[in-house]
Amino acid sequence: MIPTTKTKTKAYSPRPDEDEIMALEIKLLLQAIEFRYDYDFSHYAQASLTRRINNCLKKAQLNNVAEMIPKILYQPEFFELFLKEMSVTVTEMFRDPLVFKALRDKVFTQLKTYSRINIWHAGCATGEEVYSLAIMLKEEGLLNRSQIYATDFNNHSLKIAEQGIYKAEKITEYTHNYQQAGGKASFADYYQAKHGYAKMHNDLKEHITFAHHNLIKDQCFAQMHLILCRNVLIYFDKNLQNKVLSLFNKSLIHRGYLLLGDKESLEFSNQINNFETIAKDQRIYQKINYE
Repeated sequence: MIPTTKTKTKAYSPRPDEDEIMALEIKLLLQAIEFRYDYDFSHYAQASLTRRINNCLKKAQLNNVAEMIPKILYQPEFFELFLKEMSVTVTEMFRDPLVFKALRDKVFTQLKTYSRINIWHAGCATGEEVYSLAIMLKEEGLLNRSQIYATDFNNHSLKIAEQGIYKAEKITEYTHNYQQAGGKASFADYYQAKHGYAKMHNDLKEHITFAHHNLIKDQCFAQMHLILCRNVLIYFDKNLQNKVLSLFNKSLIHRGYLLLGDKESLEFSNQINNFETIAKDQRIYQKINYE
């Protein structure tokens, strides 16, 4: 009698669903981006990352993320479009006017004690808030001794910021914001209107340096008296938030100031003990350690 052997039944493994496939494709896409361009998006908040990738898919008229990978690898111009989609460009002159008023009342009064003032505006987008800052510094007699470093990883946004030219249709709203922020003159004193556009005056630009900077991988700016980074951290996961906040801490002088966005806070970060709160509602903090 010939002995029989039992055939092992292979366990059934269900096919992955569409969400799992997309998650794998996104992982491969991010690896391709880091390999090709040295940009690491793996620590972006997952929901925001997925939403922005989907927006990019629709604009590029692609069917899935996998189709995006060869374009990223072989078409640098497509990567520039991807970067544009990934960056945060929601901004306006004197956005959240009470924040700028708090800067004027609670921070600028202290900055007046320094002979030279270094300011880093991280994630400056298209520059509206940078020029708002320069206007306030001028009105407080501080602009001539100030240097503002305005940075972003989106080169397209930086070009707009450097030009300082904005649609005139927004001027009414910007003027209202300026007044609410405690403006001391006329907002019209700071721009020249022509052909439906408003061009910011060159004397404001003289104290602004626009530069490409990637918060994820680039180094700190040393000896800063004030750092502004508004509503950028909300797009990062917790680990990357803590990394960037540590970068800001190292960049600030002792008793330097940090301004975050209205949806951000130091409360649950690794920097909570290194700063004290100056204006809770406006998210203004002051460094108290000596790191």
